[in-house]
Amino acid sequence: MRLLFLFLWLVLQATTASAQAWPAKTVRIVVPFPPGGSADLLPRIVGEKLAQQWGQPVVIENRAGAGGNIGATAVFQAEPDGYTLLAAPPPPLVINRLIYPKLAYDSTQFVPMTVIAAIPNVLLVHPKVVANSVSELIAYAKQNPGKLNYASQGSGTTSHLTAELFRSIAGGLQITHVPYKGTAPALADLLAGQVDLMFDNLGVSLPQVKSGKLKALAVASSKRFRGLPDVPALAETLPGFEAVAWFGIVGPPKTPAAIAEKVAADVAETLKNPDVLRRLSDLSADPLGLSPAETAAFM
Repeated sequence: MRLLFLFLWLVLQATTASAQAWPAKTVRIVVPFPPGGSADLLPRIVGEKLAQQWGQPVVIENRAGAGGNIGATAVFQAEPDGYTLLAAPPPPLVINRLIYPKLAYDSTQFVPMTVIAAIPNVLLVHPKVVANSVSELIAYAKQNPGKLNYASQGSGTTSHLTAELFRSIAGGLQITHVPYKGTAPALADLLAGQVDLMFDNLGVSLPQVKSGKLKALAVASSKRFRGLPDVPALAETLPGFEAVAWFGIVGPPKTPAAIAEKVAADVAETLKNPDVLRRLSDLSADPLGLSPAETAAFM
């Protein structure tokens, strides 16, 4: 029995020492979506400050495709040593297992670390669309079934599911889905008028709204967004409607708990930095900085 206790004590000491020494080299954060969207920008903002805290490079690697599954698979199969992490919105963390018949990873086995921030979705339409309110858009879609189409960040993403929720609650609108590989290409085609509307994370698209290149008909948060006080919440037209994207960090299965705690604590510290808070505010992001236990419950 004494030998067993000694063995357990030595394992604990080794794990603690390992966490204290971590990181001793470059930390790679995989983003399973293309550059340019909120999923890419948030970990870059935080990663820049983490590199300063840790005294080690933090590299953001974009591995896009299959609704986030390609990047998630790469992290799932990585060594659980804390040097390869996944930063992602909900699809590969909690959604894809419900909509894909087979995945090369088990998202329930990722080690939760933290949630960086949350950003409300916004209903955007190209100026060519005659509707100037949610009610007008719903009426137009009902009068012209199949004429409108909507872009999304990809099948199963929050932008896709938010649009499907909108179609359903608004009475089964016939609007065609056009999936893209991330926010940037979808937003580019919306700006060009190749598609009619889109639910996007508010931060990236906010400058396009303020410049008049896109119309924001409503935000999908439960209340109006302070940065667009004249834009109504969707819930004002469709009671109970709410869709907010969040962005978490997880590690491969069996990543030591001490490393998860350190990542969470250090991310929370970066979220106190005035420069980080300003840049998150520019993205309409609400900083969270959850602990691993809080992240597990949140997810």
